[in-house]
Amino acid sequence: MNLLQILAQATNPSTPGAPPGGASDGPPPWLQLVPFIFIIALLLFFSMRTKKGEQQKRDDMLSKLKKGDEVHTIGGEYGRVMDIKDDRILIKVDESSNTKIWYSRSAIHRVMGEEKAAAK
Repeated sequence: MNLLQILAQATNPSTPGAPPGGASDGPPPWLQLVPFIFIIALLLFFSMRTKKGEQQKRDDMLSKLKKGDEVHTIGGEYGRVMDIKDDRILIKVDESSNTKIWYSRSAIHRVMGEEKAAAK
């Protein structure tokens, strides 16, 4: 026997009944991962698309905000919009003491008037 044949038998032991050359019956191992990779890619695509849609709705809500709208902040306060600047909003949170607080635009959680209109 020559040296190459001995090395080939040592690195690729053949089992009885196996086809010559070490070929197996199934697909290559990397091909079995293709469906999983496809499913993960599909889930990531839909996840990003949903997040983008939610962000677009939020940006639209904040851009349509106007004086007199009733809002709910992320801190849990309810109030009425009194003044709007580019980066902040003045909200009246207490009618009896006329308390007004400046909030950043990102602190607005939702506009209450839109929810009432959507419920009808």
